[in-house]
Amino acid sequence: MEWTEVNIYTTTEGIELVCSKLGDIGVKGFSIRDAEDFKEFLENKYGRWDYIDDDLMGLSECETCITIYLPSNEQGAEELLAVKAMLKEMKDADTDGIYGRLAVELDSIREEDWANNWKQYFKPFTVGEKLAIKPSWEEYSNTDGRVILEIDPASSFGTGAHHTTRLCLELVEKYLNKGDKVLDMGCGSGILSIAAMLLGADHAVAVDIEQNAAETALENASKNNIPSEKYKTYFGDIITDSKLADDIDDKYDMITANIVADVLIAMKEHFRRYLREGGILIVSGIIEERMDEVISALVSAGFSAPEPQVREGWAAVRFTL
Repeated sequence: MEWTEVNIYTTTEGIELVCSKLGDIGVKGFSIRDAEDFKEFLENKYGRWDYIDDDLMGLSECETCITIYLPSNEQGAEELLAVKAMLKEMKDADTDGIYGRLAVELDSIREEDWANNWKQYFKPFTVGEKLAIKPSWEEYSNTDGRVILEIDPASSFGTGAHHTTRLCLELVEKYLNKGDKVLDMGCGSGILSIAAMLLGADHAVAVDIEQNAAETALENASKNNIPSEKYKTYFGDIITDSKLADDIDDKYDMITANIVADVLIAMKEHFRRYLREGGILIVSGIIEERMDEVISALVSAGFSAPEPQVREGWAAVRFTL
């Protein structure tokens, strides 16, 4: 398997938070290069050192960098989008610049090349019993009469290739009722809410913290011939933006949220606010190690009948209210 080296530039203060957030999106292996660590080594080294290589001495002035390796395939493309979205969210919140540049640089391939070349890995595929996911630049021979969802993720997470998205799509297909009203929280490319519309939902609202994601979701809805009056998008943080929270206020039959564990837990009261009694909540983006924690938090908020689905270290859970 081929791999792409991804270097994330931050500060000493940012290491713990960046690594924690990388873990939340499933990146479990990384290396860290930090000037402060090397300076501490120089100040506290033991034994006799006659010579330290100039290259090593240069570490005392290096920019703090966290290096990860992503597979050069569709899964790696999805993970890279997730990493970039996570860093942008951190950067927007870091008004004092404590965490540095929070920039991504790719080694062994130019970023502009990766932005185009990753498309070669994204091919049409089927999900569940009814759906076929097709990138806008590919052809698909629909020999088994599936519902075709055409998607162009642009710079937003959500091609359907990632296990978290597939698990959500399978649960949406299983529990959606014709005519449902759907709320898609952390919509990314809009794939979950667009799938719901194509499977029979009557109306969908898609929300993401990033403006680009909301715009991408709207464009993808249009590509799938979903009427604009039935598909609305918003951007912002409903946890801190009370106006946005009020703008989307309604009672929805189904809520989907493919985010990360900490955000799902923080949003539990918002889920309760927006979901009608007897409605379906589907949460995903959860590493398996934190599944029980998320289930416990949502049960404590009044949700019941958790139905977890786990695949290769990732979990999605369906609840009712």
